[in-house]
Amino acid sequence: MSTGFEGKWKLESSENFDEYMKALGVSYLVRKMGAAAKPVVTVTNKGDEWTLKSESSVKTSEFTFSFDKEFDETTADGRKVKSTMARDGETKWTQIQKGEPQSTITRELTDPNTLVTICVAKDISSKRIYKRV
Repeated sequence: MSTGFEGKWKLESSENFDEYMKALGVSYLVRKMGAAAKPVVTVTNKGDEWTLKSESSVKTSEFTFSFDKEFDETTADGRKVKSTMARDGETKWTQIQKGEPQSTITRELTDPNTLVTICVAKDISSKRIYKRV
């Protein structure tokens, strides 16, 4: 299920990401590095477990999850949160990161080669578009 997500995705465009990171309380220096990064996200699946690995020249981060089960996550900017990933059909995943503040990350396949990620914290939204590599 949701095998369309598997594979490698390269960031193609990003809107309002600095404002989103600011809403999370990310420092100026880390925001500037994050804005400059063009990560490649690799999604893999083994049984009930999924892994998302984000690699860039700035930082590599990774987390493994099972749908609808809370897990501990250390975000790319170093925050420690409790996350849950839910699946909405075959084309949409919604991640809730419980922390201060809470963040919601929605990943949606708009076609087989485009992954749109919407990140929201404190009513600030960022749209990031990834293309299949």
